Amino acid sequence: MQYMSIAGCSKPISKVIKGTDYLQVATYELNREQLDQFVEIGGNTVDTAHIYTGGESETVLGRYVEERNLRQELVIFTKGGISSLKRDVLHAEIQTSLERLRTDYIDLYALHRDDASLTVGEIVEMMNEYIDSGTIHAIGVSNWTPTRLLEANRYAAEHGLVGFTFNSPNLSLAKPKEPYWNGVLYVDEEMASMHENTMLPCLSWSPLARGLFSGRFSPDAITDKDIARVFYSDDNWAKYDRAEKLAAEKGLSTAEIALAYVANQSYPTAIIAGARTMEELQSCVRAMGLKLSTEEVAWLEQGSQST
Repeated sequence: MQYMSIAGCSKPISKVIKGTDYLQVATYELNREQLDQFVEIGGNTVDTAHIYTGGESETVLGRYVEERNLRQELVIFTKGGISSLKRDVLHAEIQTSLERLRTDYIDLYALHRDDASLTVGEIVEMMNEYIDSGTIHAIGVSNWTPTRLLEANRYAAEHGLVGFTFNSPNLSLAKPKEPYWNGVLYVDEEMASMHENTMLPCLSWSPLARGLFSGRFSPDAITDKDIARVFYSDDNWAKYDRAEKLAAEKGLSTAEIALAYVANQSYPTAIIAGARTMEELQSCVRAMGLKLSTEEVAWLEQGSQST
């Protein structure tokens, strides 16, 4: 397992982060087995959110961590504020998350969306109250524009406050034609430039473009309308073909090459993986440890108009 660091969190962050947006109380025994496998391969960072499975994801994770007595070892990464960042709304969500997770602190907390009704100063000052109290150790964002994120961190620096120390957008070899869900963002040229200039860690959700690189889809067959709506394009299928060719040369899977692309950016990256079997987890770990040359990364990025 590869690890990275995030300012504010004293624990290392596994570069394969366990995604848990499917955990349910009714399937706890199965979920526990999947989490055990993740820990077995060296994973220590688990992603969840206030809204996942109506709160059951956090509930299952909290029970698991308590049963296995792993609170000191695991990094809990949760998110909130998807509808509003107003003080009373966010406070209620954080308190609920703490109760579900059966903990008195959150290692990594990301604001799931921005809230244009508030200034960055108001948001940063509010989040620093949670840092000062020890309730949250490191703060980050998901689906914030580079402009707002940089503005927030400038405000923090100018006022002696703690800024956002990680970002969690979508980063994958395939680029979406439109958002998969309303308001979500991906790493485009502007965001990539921000990460390169700041070296802010990027924790990517959906690094395989909702499974586009899994081999389950093809350009001449639409089996999932949302996947087709967002990711079916000449450029993305050209990237798929390149990943498939490079995978064959290296004796790896197309998915592993697509994940290795995320791992081999010029700034720190980790993937949030929904892998549910030991084989899938091991494949993710293998991919995140794979070194690609600068030329290979550039070649993978070339679209359908390149030769």
